[in-house]
Amino acid sequence: MTRFASLLLLAIAAPCAAQTAHPVKIPAAQAEAALAGPTASARSRNGVDTKNVTMLASTDKKMSAGVYSATASRNEIASYGEDEFMYFLKGGVTLTSADGTVTEVKAGDAVTIPKGWKGVWDTKGYTKYYVVYNADKAS
Repeated sequence: MTRFASLLLLAIAAPCAAQTAHPVKIPAAQAEAALAGPTASARSRNGVDTKNVTMLASTDKKMSAGVYSATASRNEIASYGEDEFMYFLKGGVTLTSADGTVTEVKAGDAVTIPKGWKGVWDTKGYTKYYVVYNADKAS
């Protein structure tokens, strides 16, 4: 079992075992390794391959945080479904808002997207940390 997987299991199990909860530090190199590990969920849709490892989720399921990677894609977004904070570890994305404003995000940059954002998401591929919040999500 990788160090990341061990830390992740401890972070999840600690509250369940009524132990004191502790912060879990996940360095970028371990986050990348986690995407190749057994805790990652992989998906392929419309020629885009993605991997996700959820590191934390609120009990009401409205907030989650983790590490995520995707291959090249271009998506027109009619309405972004949640509020999201992202910190890019690798690659980047070009976000073109409905009014034509272009936001270039590259490795080492952080960006937020509010729920309801309209625009185009264009990438050659990336790996990111994320935190999402959706007040409308059912518990």
